[in-house]
Amino acid sequence: MKILLPPSEGKTPAPTGPVLDLDRLSSPELTAKRKRVLSALQKASKRRDALEVLGVGASLADDVERNTVLDVIPCAPALLTYSGVLYEAMGASELVARAAEDESLHARLRQVLVFSALFGRVNGLDVIPAYRLAMKTELGTLGRLTSYWKPILAESSPLDTAEVALDCRSSDYRSAWPGPNDQVVTMGAVTVKDGKRRVVSHWAKFYRGEFAGRLLADARALPTTVDELVARAEEIYEVEFTPSAPKKPAALTVVLRG
Repeated sequence: MKILLPPSEGKTPAPTGPVLDLDRLSSPELTAKRKRVLSALQKASKRRDALEVLGVGASLADDVERNTVLDVIPCAPALLTYSGVLYEAMGASELVARAAEDESLHARLRQVLVFSALFGRVNGLDVIPAYRLAMKTELGTLGRLTSYWKPILAESSPLDTAEVALDCRSSDYRSAWPGPNDQVVTMGAVTVKDGKRRVVSHWAKFYRGEFAGRLLADARALPTTVDELVARAEEIYEVEFTPSAPKKPAALTVVLRG
């Protein structure tokens, strides 16, 4: 099983650590494509209009400046570099710390795949720098990065035949690689109050992160089938499950009653 995550907009720069080595990242078939994006990002980040090009405000000027030196600054495992609601709910830092002495957990964290505008995708323990780049960005001659990565990732599926994936990504990153509908299970949440249902948007990240973290921290092996995945969710939440359709992946929905 794989767990598919979005990156976070905010990232935590590593205080110490090795520098970026693209040749040592997982999915080495993506190395040449990653080099193109890195070069384009560094070039764009040196422009006078870099903030406008990257679609960020003045408060993120330091992040954009850091883009120019991504190949020489300290790096850390992806699960420590990405931050925010999902990664906090997952307990990412605790998982990485435990994995140093737990070979089984270490192996499970390599089944976590974060989809990235800069790297295409990385696994949870790949060592990367804190960068600022969104998948919807138009980056020089590469164009919109969603369109750049889509055909590349289509030829580089991370899933074995019939392997299950829990998809916790946002739409921009899902569109870059939707995955096979019969293997991917998306996750969302709804609230039900006074008979009315409302889709949970921002805080759905919390439940996605929490569930992913519980799966990874559990001493049991990760689920190998959709039925096993749903059963594990039912141990924690009230859930609804919608099977996949020819043009739609399966959906796992956490139901929150207020």
